[in-house]
Amino acid sequence: MKAWRTLAGERLERPIKEEVEAAIIREKGSHRLKVCIGTDSQVKGERTEFATAIVFLREGRGGFLFLNRFYSDQPFSIRERMIREVAESVDIAYQLCPIFDKHNVELEVHADINTDPQFKSNIALKEAMGYILGMGYTFRAKPDAFASTSCANKIIQ
Repeated sequence: MKAWRTLAGERLERPIKEEVEAAIIREKGSHRLKVCIGTDSQVKGERTEFATAIVFLREGRGGFLFLNRFYSDQPFSIRERMIREVAESVDIAYQLCPIFDKHNVELEVHADINTDPQFKSNIALKEAMGYILGMGYTFRAKPDAFASTSCANKIIQ
């Protein structure tokens, strides 16, 4: 089981599905919500650190997020690592999608992949886009993928 927490470091006690639904119910009475899910990673020696962010945006009123951090000792090529990030985000989106549908909350999946071919991560752009769109989710890449490039990135720096 993954240990989710708030940006302030407060550990979420209930399963992520329950925490997400409770947050939506609490917020949707006074705010229109959109949720963005993204994962980032960083290689640190022999280990790769991953972080996933579930970002709740209150239309015109800021937002908040839930974070999860985990590690892998498996070596990855850049393409494999980018696809693993996307797979983590899609997995969380898939688990939570019934809740978003139930409460009519818009969902985007963000990939920490650059649209500029000069960058190494671009090697996985077409695969990531196909994976996310094929699952029926809205796709965002850099520079519009703030859930992965800014939010998830903050806890692995």
